[in-house]
Amino acid sequence: MPYSLETFFEVSRDLLCIAGYDGYFKKINPALIHLLEYSKEELLSRKISDFIYEEDRLRTASNRKNLKKNLPLLNFENRYISKSGNIIWLDWTAIPLPDENLIYAIAKNITYKKKLESERAVHLLALDKKNKNLKNLNFKTSHDLRSPVNNLLTLCNILDLNKITDPETLQVFNLIKNSTEGLRDSLNSYVDSLTETEELESSRELISLSVILHVVQSSISALIFDSRAKITTDFSAFDVLFFNRDFMESIYLNLITNAIKYAKPDVFPKINIASKIVAGEQILVFSDNGLGFDMKEVAGKIFNLNQRFHSTKDSKGVGLYLVHSHITEMGGKIAVTSAVNEGTTFTITFK
Repeated sequence: MPYSLETFFEVSRDLLCIAGYDGYFKKINPALIHLLEYSKEELLSRKISDFIYEEDRLRTASNRKNLKKNLPLLNFENRYISKSGNIIWLDWTAIPLPDENLIYAIAKNITYKKKLESERAVHLLALDKKNKNLKNLNFKTSHDLRSPVNNLLTLCNILDLNKITDPETLQVFNLIKNSTEGLRDSLNSYVDSLTETEELESSRELISLSVILHVVQSSISALIFDSRAKITTDFSAFDVLFFNRDFMESIYLNLITNAIKYAKPDVFPKINIASKIVAGEQILVFSDNGLGFDMKEVAGKIFNLNQRFHSTKDSKGVGLYLVHSHITEMGGKIAVTSAVNEGTTFTITFK
């Protein structure tokens, strides 16, 4: 039995039309009429280009020439202006019939999609601006802090150590000097890295886990001494890793200082760091005997920015966020297990 396509043409929610090689609509469906807000008579009596957004007319005409050369048009986007002045984005697919000098076309209204893309672009520009501001602040802070740090080292160097007779006082002084030297070296490294490239996060090199740990321990030696923290390590599985040096220093620094900061009252912190090979993957396990936390309460929030799980005054909720960012930036992943008053274990799997 013969089938009539007229009903399909009339009820389709997509925009259907038949256009002539002369640049006029020959047939249009109600969906297109409703969208453009013109009457059927107005749409048929005027050239199609009259309804196209002025900036898109030349490009549209060029593609129409290709149609006349028997080349189908696929996913062509242009803008139309409705009778009330609204800009409408349409995505066209058209097929020419040269023997009849006609073009059969179907379009979809993608105005909402284009609006989302525009909003997304605005947000990306804003984020890019904020990112650049943060980089500038990081550079400025790292650069400006070097002066007072160098001043402290100068004061340390001009002191006459022969006048310090108390062994404990001399030991504390040496811890202060070592920490200051470590801070100076870190700041110099940050400034050099930021000066050389704006893509610090992408740089990788072969690093030694034990050597970098020694650097970090030296920079916070006074904190470790004062807290009586005990750090044990086992890098027998592997010690050398292809990773970002500055990121690894930051990971050590944040996890060690967190373990000390959140130690149980009257219990000296015990921190264990060990490398492992599991199913061919390089894994670093970092565990402590601190306060821990209820995993059910903090699930999904542990590595978010500004999350605090204890009432410590100097807690900023930034450390674990940085640790997670550094690891994922390098293609790795981090998992955590913990229980209240039973400590915390972080398992880092490297790419």
